[in-house]
Amino acid sequence: MAFQVSPGVQVKEIDLTNVIPAVSTSIGGFAGAFNWGPVEEIRTVGSEKELAAIFGTPDNNTASYFLTAASFLTYGNALKVVRAATDNFNATTGGAGQLIKNRDDYEEATITAEWVAKYPGTLGNSLKVSMCPADSAIFDAWGYASEFDATPGSSQWASDRSSSNDEMHIVVIDEDGAWTGSAGSILETFSFVSQASDAKSPQGTSNYYKDVINANSDYIWWGAHPSLLTNAGTAAGDMAGDYLATIITAIIEESLADGTDDNTPTVGEIQLAYDMFEDAETVDVNLIFAVPAADGGDDVTLANDLLSLATTRKDAVAFISPPIEDTVGTATPAADVKAFADQLTSTSYGVIDSTAIKVYDKYNDLYRWIPAAGHIAGLCANTDNVADAWFSPAGFTRGQILGITKIAFNPKQADRDTLYKARVNPIVSFPGQGTVLYGDKTAQAKPSAFDRINVRRLFITLEKAIATAAKYQLFEFNDEFTRAMFRNMVEPFLRDVKGRRGLTDFAVVCDATNNTGQVVDTNRFVADIYIKPARSINFITLNFIATRTGVEFSEIIGS
Repeated sequence: MAFQVSPGVQVKEIDLTNVIPAVSTSIGGFAGAFNWGPVEEIRTVGSEKELAAIFGTPDNNTASYFLTAASFLTYGNALKVVRAATDNFNATTGGAGQLIKNRDDYEEATITAEWVAKYPGTLGNSLKVSMCPADSAIFDAWGYASEFDATPGSSQWASDRSSSNDEMHIVVIDEDGAWTGSAGSILETFSFVSQASDAKSPQGTSNYYKDVINANSDYIWWGAHPSLLTNAGTAAGDMAGDYLATIITAIIEESLADGTDDNTPTVGEIQLAYDMFEDAETVDVNLIFAVPAADGGDDVTLANDLLSLATTRKDAVAFISPPIEDTVGTATPAADVKAFADQLTSTSYGVIDSTAIKVYDKYNDLYRWIPAAGHIAGLCANTDNVADAWFSPAGFTRGQILGITKIAFNPKQADRDTLYKARVNPIVSFPGQGTVLYGDKTAQAKPSAFDRINVRRLFITLEKAIATAAKYQLFEFNDEFTRAMFRNMVEPFLRDVKGRRGLTDFAVVCDATNNTGQVVDTNRFVADIYIKPARSINFITLNFIATRTGVEFSEIIGS
């Protein structure tokens, strides 16, 4: 109510408690080829175990992608993963394979097979589906009867609608052992599901077998009713008499086949997967890394694409590794890595490392060379956990690289000098001290505060947090009250960051000096935030000075 027209008491509540919110800085982003899992859909994983459960364990074609993603999870617990689209097909029953990328793709697809593997890949060829109808004799002879408490029969839902014998038990089986290592192992069971399209469980959720499978199975999509289920999909209330009792006389069992693998994606297919991270407003990701593409120019193309992605977002950093062959099996690794780095875009939103690393692939009992980008991004995530985003992730305190066997190229001082001038951060193995990230440069060629990782990540944190809070000034009046509210939000936040060693000083100007009449009349709001960032130590000089016995130190140092 704007005005009172008669006597009374009007109560208003004004909220002046706005603060700068905490923002994420540790979420990884990765795209690659995998043996299972949704295609062109972002999935968040929190551990290597979860990565394997969603995207399958690696083989020779996918190991580099899987192990690189897993290396980030050694340090952080939030990684957004996209499986790139390749020429894979889902296994199906009774026909050729069909590409169903993810749930959205499934909802739009026309499927004629009775069952479809949930995701593309040859893993789907090991699946078999067995369905037992409401018949006690058939149930007693069924090889999977011991997995269930009782014979399927008539659900209460069907009985209440004068129908019967709508229930079934369904089992998903690892027929060839590709999933479990043991042929014939049971992967999933679904008990007492109904053929009636309107069936409900006692809890009020759908008990229609199609809906139950699609909502809960990790392995299959429903495609079509088996031919024996003549009346399946009909509402129980639309059937009279003995519902389906005389139709099903045998177990319904079918194997899936014709799933294919093509886990050698082109650089274009990988780029399309990373495009899913483009929208900073809807996808929150901060540390983007990749497996280098095949040699021949594609490696530079993909690296520059990631650098462009991070620079456009302005709230993420891209981590770039040189191609494996630049440091494995070459006589001139320093020159090869420098030549690679020289072709990359200059930007403070990128970080380049120096070598491939060897890790143990426990899934295949092999040692493999992989890029270090996942580890370097992980160091930044770990720095957020043990300190703050504006601390350097390099050095012996926070830069220890974990879970590796060796590095392909251990640069000496002269090599490190060459690499550092080329914007490449050396990874160095010191005897008895471990393997560490031994540099904290960004990919920016221009000398400035932003050529250091800690400064770039400081400004990402400040900009992201303050911009999020500033949205609440939209459509308010540009007057001194609004400006004072903004200053009162920002200044305590910056004092806190200063107290946590992120910056040495700051100033916030948001008043009539920068919100002039012209600015106000054009519906704009301006705030100038001056920051003096804290700098990391890159060079240490220790001067040891010998003096004569009779000399007073005050005579030398002038105290």
